[in-house]
Amino acid sequence: MPEPTARRFVLLTGLSGAGKSLALRFLEDLGYYCVDNLPASLVPVFGELIVHGDPALTRVAMCVDARSGPALQQLPGYLDAIAESGIRPETVFLDCATPSLIQRYSETRRRHPLASEGNVAEAIEHERALLEAVRGRADLLLDTSHLSAAELRDRIVQSFGGSPDAAGMQVTIMSFGFKYGLPPEADLVIDVRFLPNPHYDPDLRPMTGNDAPVRDFVLENADAREYLEQQQALLALLLPRYEREPKSYLTVAVGCTGGRHRSVAVANALANFIESSNRSVRVRHRDAARPI
Repeated sequence: MPEPTARRFVLLTGLSGAGKSLALRFLEDLGYYCVDNLPASLVPVFGELIVHGDPALTRVAMCVDARSGPALQQLPGYLDAIAESGIRPETVFLDCATPSLIQRYSETRRRHPLASEGNVAEAIEHERALLEAVRGRADLLLDTSHLSAAELRDRIVQSFGGSPDAAGMQVTIMSFGFKYGLPPEADLVIDVRFLPNPHYDPDLRPMTGNDAPVRDFVLENADAREYLEQQQALLALLLPRYEREPKSYLTVAVGCTGGRHRSVAVANALANFIESSNRSVRVRHRDAARPI
């Protein structure tokens, strides 16, 4: 968790083409002092300036990426050193599927910073390897493969627009469809594909789990009630322990086949349970608006 000084230090990193420049611009709009393309070797120096510099500089964000080269492998150690000096950096990693990245580079005709021979796919995989260590310790992982610029802005505003002391651990409940892939940002994955499927009811199929007839169809049975009780008990056990870790962000992903009916209804029910414990929770239905 951020320190009680209310200072906030965000390290933004991730794959080239995943939207780091946009995310940094959105942080700047929120009042953050932003530094782009900072060499990884200068991160400790920058951290010292934040800790011992202008006390009015309470929101700072810096972008460090593969342009730093092999020095990226030292980045986790640099972040630990900053934390020991008085402020814990919040690491945000922007990920993206390789096909989406290739398409973006094709459309923009920009050159990948690591593509010395012009092979974008190989450059992307090389970059993934360079960033593997810092990705593994990210506080917040955002997969931008299917995010619009507006949706990315909303995620940044939700996560970094408020006071860090008031926010506590930020919990996101996300519904999704297994047929469209697991959400990379998920900390916990819940599978509800065993529940009755409204897809096979012609009257319910056009609706989503946000609609009362679908919600009742999914939840008003003994299996669903018992399953919800078990998942609520698990969350009641885990949430305070994640908070003590401390963990800044927790994403619970609830999946059904298409992400339209069952997962949406269960995600909403779990979000209501978390809210009842006086915790802040955000709900995101990743695939509910996809065509049937």
